[in-house]
Amino acid sequence: MVDALAYWVTEPGRGEIRSAALPEPGPDEVLVRALRSGISRGTESLVLAGRVPPSQHATMRAPFQEGEFPGPVKYGYLSVGVVERGPEDLLGRTVFCLHPHQTAYVVPAAAVVPVPDGVPAGRAVLAGTVETALNALWDAPPLLGDHVTVVGAGLVGCCVARLVARVPGATVTLVDTDPTRAAVAAALGAGFAGPDEEPGRSDLVVHASATEAGLRRALELVEPEGTVLDLSWYGDRPVAVPLGEAFHSGRLTLRSSQVGAVAPARRGSRTHRDRLALALELLRDPAFDALLTGSSPFAELPGVMARIASGDLPGLCHSIDYSDHGQED
Repeated sequence: MVDALAYWVTEPGRGEIRSAALPEPGPDEVLVRALRSGISRGTESLVLAGRVPPSQHATMRAPFQEGEFPGPVKYGYLSVGVVERGPEDLLGRTVFCLHPHQTAYVVPAAAVVPVPDGVPAGRAVLAGTVETALNALWDAPPLLGDHVTVVGAGLVGCCVARLVARVPGATVTLVDTDPTRAAVAAALGAGFAGPDEEPGRSDLVVHASATEAGLRRALELVEPEGTVLDLSWYGDRPVAVPLGEAFHSGRLTLRSSQVGAVAPARRGSRTHRDRLALALELLRDPAFDALLTGSSPFAELPGVMARIASGDLPGLCHSIDYSDHGQED
C-alpha cells in the first residue's frame, strides 16, 4: 500500500486534506505521482459552496470523484504527474489525468494521456480547459476571416480566444469588466474591450463570463443571424435573457456547449481521448503561459480554495505544486 493525501470538500464551505491508502496497481493500471494540479475556479467554487443542483449531480460527476455532492466529496479534474509504476511504455512519462487533487493515485493506464515533449507540467494543467475551448469551437467553428467576440476573459474565455487567434484571417476580441485582462488579451493575440467600450458586431460571440449581464451583452454584440455560444455554467442560479427586443427579428441563435460529450460535428470520428490528446498538442504554444497566474503548495489547498471561492485570490489558472511530496517538475 502507498500512502497518499487528497483534498476533500467535507461540507459546503469547508475543505480539508485527508489521507488515502492506494492499492497495488494491477497489470493494466498505473501509479502516478502528482506534479501539478489546476483549480477550475468556477466549477470548483460552486462545488465548495454546495451549489451543484441535484438534477446535475450525475452530469457533474468527475471521472475519479469519490463521495457525493454536496459533500463529503473529492473533486477535481486537472492533474499532471509522473508514472512511477505501470506498463513499460508509460513508465517515467509525464501524463495528464482527469483526477482530483491528490499526491498520488492508481488509475487504469487508459485514463492517462502522455504530455508531449516540450510542454511543461505547469502548462499541461490547462489541458482540460483547452479541451473545453476546443469542443466549443467544434460546436460553433469560426470561418476564415470571421470577427469573433468572447465575453468573459476568464480561463475558458481566454483559451477560446487563443485558439480563434490562430485561425487565418480571424480577429478576436475579449470583453471583460477587469481592465487588467487587456494585457492578457494582447499576449494571446486578441483585442480587448472594457464594459463601456464598443467592440462592434461579430459573426460569432462566445459567452464565458458566467453572469446574466455577460449573456445579455453577448446577445447585443452578435450580427443578425449570428450565433451566441454559451459556455458558462450557472450552477443553481436562474438566468433571465432578453428573448424579446431584437432576438427574433435578428434571427439569432443561442446555443450551449459542454465538454462532457464530444461535439456532434466530431463525435463520429473523435473520442474523448483523441480530443484531450489534441488539447495537449495545442499546449505546445507558449502563449498559454499568460494564463498561469499563481501556484501554491498542496498543503495550502483548503485555504487557497476558500480564497478563490470568496474572490480574495484573483487570477486565471492557479495551480497546486506537489514538489514537497516526492516530485519536482
